[in-house]
Amino acid sequence: MVEAGWITEDQLVKALKFQQQNPCLIGEAIVKMHFSNEEKVAMALSKQLGVPYASRENQILNPEKGQTLEKMISEKFAREHVVIPLFIENNVLAAAMTDPANILLVDNIRLVTGMDVQPFIATKAQILKVIDSFYQGATDLIDRVMDAAGQSKGETSDSDVITADGKLDLDKVIMGESKGAQSIKLVNAILKQAISERSSDIHLEKFDEKVSLRFRIDGVLYERSAPPGDLVDALISRVKILSKLDVSERRLPQDGSYSIKYQNRIIEIRVSVCPTVFGEKMVQRLLDKGAVELNIEKLGFEPRQSADFLKAASAPHGLIFLTGPTGSGKTTTLNSVLNTIKSPELNIMTLEDPVEIKMEGISQVQIKPQIGLTFATGLRSFLRQDPDVILVGEVRDDETAEACLKAAMTGHLVLSTLHTNSALEAIPRLIDMGIENYLLASTLLCLAAQRLVRQLCPECKQPYRPPKEEIDQMMAECLLNPLPDPARLMFYKPKGCPKCSNMGYKGRKAIYEVYFNTEEMKRIIFKDADIHKLDEAARKSGAWGLRASGWRKVIAGLTSVDEMLSVTVTER
Repeated sequence: MVEAGWITEDQLVKALKFQQQNPCLIGEAIVKMHFSNEEKVAMALSKQLGVPYASRENQILNPEKGQTLEKMISEKFAREHVVIPLFIENNVLAAAMTDPANILLVDNIRLVTGMDVQPFIATKAQILKVIDSFYQGATDLIDRVMDAAGQSKGETSDSDVITADGKLDLDKVIMGESKGAQSIKLVNAILKQAISERSSDIHLEKFDEKVSLRFRIDGVLYERSAPPGDLVDALISRVKILSKLDVSERRLPQDGSYSIKYQNRIIEIRVSVCPTVFGEKMVQRLLDKGAVELNIEKLGFEPRQSADFLKAASAPHGLIFLTGPTGSGKTTTLNSVLNTIKSPELNIMTLEDPVEIKMEGISQVQIKPQIGLTFATGLRSFLRQDPDVILVGEVRDDETAEACLKAAMTGHLVLSTLHTNSALEAIPRLIDMGIENYLLASTLLCLAAQRLVRQLCPECKQPYRPPKEEIDQMMAECLLNPLPDPARLMFYKPKGCPKCSNMGYKGRKAIYEVYFNTEEMKRIIFKDADIHKLDEAARKSGAWGLRASGWRKVIAGLTSVDEMLSVTVTER
């Protein structure tokens, strides 16, 4: 990797040092320290071991159809060992795996299949994605469970599905035909279907004459097959038991959480139950650690924006604020930044509510206001822990804002979030919270805002020549220099196909506005913090807003014009 120029000698030395402190393979250390990615490590291992490299890009990581490969290697075996069969030729099975040097795994595959094995090397992320699509069965698990209800015999208990460490194991088969067994099977089926559809939230609500089950996918709620009305209370009770909530309490809102184990993944679930006029409504938020990739290069930053943000994050002290509405990906962005800058030489501490993404090498603390552990009190305690970098989940009040400022002034780098419509609006908000203009001007390093736009499905997106109105609007707002040639512009719109469940969109990408605090902006903040003057100064420095970033994603074919306009505000 050094010879290829993928990492430097200095990075290799740091990775070896990290490996000594955190026992792991050197390739894992390089990826964890964000010096390179899994693909480059796999390509280097391919060359070193003399094993072919397989990826979806080179079309090798694509199992042959019609060779009954799914019967040769079961889905459970594939997920447990992170391996995928590719093809059979002359009684030799080609299989992609993350570690071809693992002789025990190769021998196991040989015993299971009765064939010689030709190993290929691929990344874990790509293998798991291929497993998802290769072994995919019928999509509506809920309908299948309801159709099968009452066909199996016997009773069930929690011991059938709860692991020794208290996690719900969705890979266990539930037997039984009682209402209790049906509710357990239905809860499991709903969770499995939600995970397979990349849902972030599950909404279950009972009305006068109907039951509503909805999944939030890429920020939009979609209706799904609802369970029978007479089972809704049993389903909610089942989740309450898992979340250690009071089953008998139906008059007050309750919040809880539990963990599930499914297909070699651990998923945290936050539960909120709220009484309504027709009964209780339950919302479950799925926090899939395996689905979150803390790679700042893949979030959606434009090169200039990424450079400015990382320049601020590399400073020894100061304030960095990221703004945006709830659910816009702020936590993922900040954790990606921390993952990029973390090293054994830095003491990084976080205060969050709640801790959604657990990271190795970083001290993370969950606030507990009921016992007096708030953002402000926790931050004051942090200063006695010799930190270098502090992440504060959110600045909600004057006390927290003042504590962040004091930490930044005493030699610490502080990252936090605010709820404002744009990045520059954070400045008057902080001044309203009691921070003096001159102190804010001297400590503020960077302001950023972000939104999430749905990405067009690459399999079915439709190209079209944009009409004059869209071209005119793009020319006025994209702030590109030089401007693209209107005659050669091609935009895309959603269509829908089986790969994206006929939605036309698959996944989301962040769009940003990033303002590094220049000397001119500092003078304006010190004088009167006029937001229009700040905007002009930022543009002169080459920065641009959310709408301009959105147009760049449209021009690149990542999203549609309608989607981009729906989440951005008009430029000042």
